[in-house]
Amino acid sequence: MVLKDILDYGCLGFLGFLSIVVLALIFERLYTYKKVDVLSYDEKKALEIDLTSNLTLIATIGSNAPYIGLLGTVGGIMLTFVEIGNNDMVNTQVIMTGLALALKATAMGLIVAIPAIVAYNLLLRKSEVLLLKWDLAHQNNDYVI
Repeated sequence: MVLKDILDYGCLGFLGFLSIVVLALIFERLYTYKKVDVLSYDEKKALEIDLTSNLTLIATIGSNAPYIGLLGTVGGIMLTFVEIGNNDMVNTQVIMTGLALALKATAMGLIVAIPAIVAYNLLLRKSEVLLLKWDLAHQNNDYVI
């Protein structure tokens, strides 16, 4: 069925694309956090802007990936029901196969979302620690980072 292939590959392909984007953003943030020199910033707001860049996109992808997967699952289930309605004889093997294949979209959404949300929380904490180091450095001029 062409519509099922479009729905299946479109949803899974988009989730695959989002997983690559999230990985790239995570590595970019880790590299930035490793290379940032908090003492080179005169203003805390400028440091905060640099540290939190791309975190919102990671959180957005992580929070919406399950919904994209669920959309693929609902579409797959609807197509399975259409297929059942178009056939005179009900074949439970076809029904179960169609439903199982539809659920893989939800699984893929969770596979993208869970690491993205974990990474978001870890990166957010790292940015908070770096901001606290900036506070300490500017509070006590002798503090070494």
